[in-house]
Amino acid sequence: MKVKIITVVLLMLSASWFGENLFAELAKSDVEEIRRIMKEEIQHMDKRIDDLRDTLRSEIGALRSEISDVKTANKDIKSEIKDMKSELQGFMLWGFGIVFAGIFALIGFVLWDRRTALAPAIRKNQELEDRENKIEMALKEYAEKEPRLKEILKHIGLM
Repeated sequence: MKVKIITVVLLMLSASWFGENLFAELAKSDVEEIRRIMKEEIQHMDKRIDDLRDTLRSEIGALRSEISDVKTANKDIKSEIKDMKSELQGFMLWGFGIVFAGIFALIGFVLWDRRTALAPAIRKNQELEDRENKIEMALKEYAEKEPRLKEILKHIGLM
């Protein structure tokens, strides 16, 4: 097939070199044969071009399908990232809530424990103040009867 094309091309080139007289000397049957061969070659080329075009179209369709799949996967990944982000935010809010609740519980426990721990000391202090007041009253009463004690208490500043 290639030999025929090359022969036709060589004939055409030689015709352009030697002038148009060469075609005049060709027989009508040769001219018809050349036309038939050229027509077959053109049809064959058209078929190859059509086949190539169909192949390219199918490849382009496959690429578009793959691109569509990639876009879909991209959307899925974006939605998963968004879901994970919202889950992480929720987890962090719960975590901070638990930490702050623990801190407030600890502060409450410290205050409660302080009051509970100080209550016996306050009671004991109150008892000692009452006892001091009673002793002071007893000394003042006794100082009314004992002049020397009265002088001592005045000197100290209790009377």
